[in-house]
Amino acid sequence: MNSSMVLRRFFCFNATTASASKKKPLVFLGSPQVSATVLDALFNASSAPTSSFEVAAIVTQPPSRRDRGRKVLPSPVAEYALDRGFPSDLIFTPERAGEDTFLSALRALQPELCITAAYGNILPTKFLNIPPLGTVNIHPSLLPQYRGAAPVQRALQDGAKETGVSLAFTVRALDAGPVIACEKMEVNDQIKAPDLLALLFSEGSKLLIRELPSIFDGSARVKAQPQDDSKATLAPKITPEDSWLCFDQEASVLHNKVRAFAGWPGTRAKVVIIDDKSGQQNIINLKIITTKVCSNPNIHTNEKDDNITYVKGALIVPCGECTALEVLEVQLPGKKVVNAAAFWNGLRGQKLKFL
Repeated sequence: MNSSMVLRRFFCFNATTASASKKKPLVFLGSPQVSATVLDALFNASSAPTSSFEVAAIVTQPPSRRDRGRKVLPSPVAEYALDRGFPSDLIFTPERAGEDTFLSALRALQPELCITAAYGNILPTKFLNIPPLGTVNIHPSLLPQYRGAAPVQRALQDGAKETGVSLAFTVRALDAGPVIACEKMEVNDQIKAPDLLALLFSEGSKLLIRELPSIFDGSARVKAQPQDDSKATLAPKITPEDSWLCFDQEASVLHNKVRAFAGWPGTRAKVVIIDDKSGQQNIINLKIITTKVCSNPNIHTNEKDDNITYVKGALIVPCGECTALEVLEVQLPGKKVVNAAAFWNGLRGQKLKFL
């Protein structure tokens, strides 16, 4: 669609009332389900009688294969927007945010402000120069901690007891812009990454709506605090190779990794199933779904016997530094998640050992 057509479509969309045409155009960028939480908050706030802004367009990742690769589907944000009745021709899905045709269409909308929430694409300078009020990002960490693609996962992997969400202006350097506001949150030692991510974006949505008036009147730019780069830590992207567990590590390290990588890519271990009667050994890849650190030293297995035992609903796995991990839920390849009791019963007396 050329930029003139987009512009005509936008003004038609916003001309339902005289007051609507005076609202400041805002463009939202986001892709996964947690981003839809932010979009929902923006839709609701923009529909209020006293609202000064309108969601003029949505930018999201192109359709991709989901549901185990069977179907090509729009991003969760695009699906949500369409369900809310947002015009499909105002939902942009560029492969890259620096594409000339996309940037021309964006300029035609004359957005005052852009909001990003887990969009998933790098924003070039020529994009950042378009909205006069700038681009503001919801980042699920207490910046400058955990700058990068996986802040929630890396915080959990590190065993962080506290994290939070930050509202910051976007600059070319990675997550390095001035911070408008932040909210802290204590981290439960059993919470997993998908749940913590959802909580942080929910809080981030509230923070954004609270700060939007100051962003629109320019006072947020004045009060925003520069980040201390000397305190910055990085949260690099996770890869499937990160998912393997090594039981030479302490149980707390493994437990934090299971929590951090829950959802995707998950955590896996190579397991040997031993049949004493036949002498047969079968090695399988087992997904470790839910764990906790074993707090009772009396049920730790002997250091010389690294076979796994079963105690009170948990597989007890010996780990490094004389610690043990309780594995509560697992998943065999191609099977559903089961609790430790069901898995243990399915072994029918065979022994189990993690490699």
